[in-house]
Amino acid sequence: MGFASREEIAAFLNELLEAERAGTGVALRSAQAAQGTPFADLLHDVHLDEARWCAMLLKHLKALGAPASVRVGPFQEKALAIADLRERIAFLNRGQGWVARKLREMLPKVRDDGLHTDLRAMLQAHEVNIARAQATLDGPSDSSP
Repeated sequence: MGFASREEIAAFLNELLEAERAGTGVALRSAQAAQGTPFADLLHDVHLDEARWCAMLLKHLKALGAPASVRVGPFQEKALAIADLRERIAFLNRGQGWVARKLREMLPKVRDDGLHTDLRAMLQAHEVNIARAQATLDGPSDSSP
């Protein structure tokens, strides 16, 4: 397996950027809806993480001299259409899993040490958020929003 080209990296970063923007919107709106529930802190933290990763991805696209997508991924609309907050969080968690899977696939192909380090940190943060969300979802059902 060889290293990804500059074009492949840029396309990958833009794909993640669109997904992270979608995740940011879902987490923000869901956190507002979850006030007073066990999900509020989790969603607030996920929102901050997603925003942080958007900034990181933009930084690396700029360093590559590649244009950044301005789109928000379709995940946001799909997730926000889910009225039940518990179901929406489960869907958000599956989206986090998709990002983690994409990162695991690309990491061996990334030659740039700085980008590799940042993508690995992004993967680790997503894995923590996935586990935390699952633990919250698996919590007592009387805590459901």
